[in-house]
Amino acid sequence: MRPVFREDHEQFRETARRFVDKEIVPHLHEWEHAGIVPKSLWLKAGEAGLLCSTVPEEYGGSGGDFGHSAVMIEELARANATAVGFTTHSEIVAPYIVAYGSEEQKQRWLPRMVSGELIGVIAMSEPGIGSDLRAMRTTARREGDDYIVNGQKTFITNGGNAGLMVTATKLDPADKKLTLVCVEEERPGFAKGKLLEKIGLKGQDTSELFFDNVRVPVGNRLGAENEGFKYLTHQLAWERTIIGIRACASIEALLEETIAYTRDRKVFGQTVFDFQNTKFKLAECKAQATMLRAFVDDCLAKAMRGELTAEVGAMCKLMGSEMQGKVLDELLQLHGGYGFMSEYKVSRAWVDARVARIYGGTSEIMKEIISRSL
Repeated sequence: MRPVFREDHEQFRETARRFVDKEIVPHLHEWEHAGIVPKSLWLKAGEAGLLCSTVPEEYGGSGGDFGHSAVMIEELARANATAVGFTTHSEIVAPYIVAYGSEEQKQRWLPRMVSGELIGVIAMSEPGIGSDLRAMRTTARREGDDYIVNGQKTFITNGGNAGLMVTATKLDPADKKLTLVCVEEERPGFAKGKLLEKIGLKGQDTSELFFDNVRVPVGNRLGAENEGFKYLTHQLAWERTIIGIRACASIEALLEETIAYTRDRKVFGQTVFDFQNTKFKLAECKAQATMLRAFVDDCLAKAMRGELTAEVGAMCKLMGSEMQGKVLDELLQLHGGYGFMSEYKVSRAWVDARVARIYGGTSEIMKEIISRSL
């Protein structure tokens, strides 16, 4: 057992691993072809107590900590279950509501998020603005006791299944200040675009969202007006650490599979593992994975103590995503031609990993954040 985890974390891991192996792994191929995971899986996960583990008990959650979050992230990563958007829902959307929501909002939305009945998304990205959130164009114009929301969002994880959109808007289009407004899918004027086709994460329902004079009560605003950017940046350190946690678990799982594959596969009268080049490549990958694990677990421990900083979160994402890309490329190479076949996990994981250097803030943005602390 790794020092960062307690016994209750490992017990939670047993539950999570059984669920992933039984309810997710057998269906991944089907979901990747469909481009979406059925909502029934979310209900099963909610019943098993695997969603929103950090939500307090008074709102239906189990009152866990970031250790429980990390366990679920790791178990999905080890199976390369990139189709399943539990992490965005549980570790990004729910914490926003816990941190900044009113008591009425928490009572209204969190129990249904914990059960899997209500699927949440964070709607920040827009066409053409990249990482420059202050340049967004979605507006929320005040009209009496309502906001009138207009705009478009893109690259929204869980967009196809989404029932609640935590939407970043501007009250004044000329201002750079952001306000978070929660929009339910049944509101007139709200629409979802078709599922976006991607080179990886094919089973994950990523879509555009459209807001055409959507009337939303002021009571749906999350936190104070014009404080949205501060809220977003306060949560980003953990969100970026999540990407590092996922990357590390992916590397470890694929390294184990590649070692087993090279010991079994024979060419020129000997196993692939018996070649010195193979052993040296695997040894290098093992050393890199071991170093990354030590750093990622330290980042997780800091998050659990409330000591995670923006710079450390950026480092975790930068090093995790960059190393994941490099190591998985080496592991794919050791599979030879079979590594290019999508039936092998290493090929799918290699393609899926590419986006880790882009979403959550590009590697270049991470370097900019880190450089501010120099």
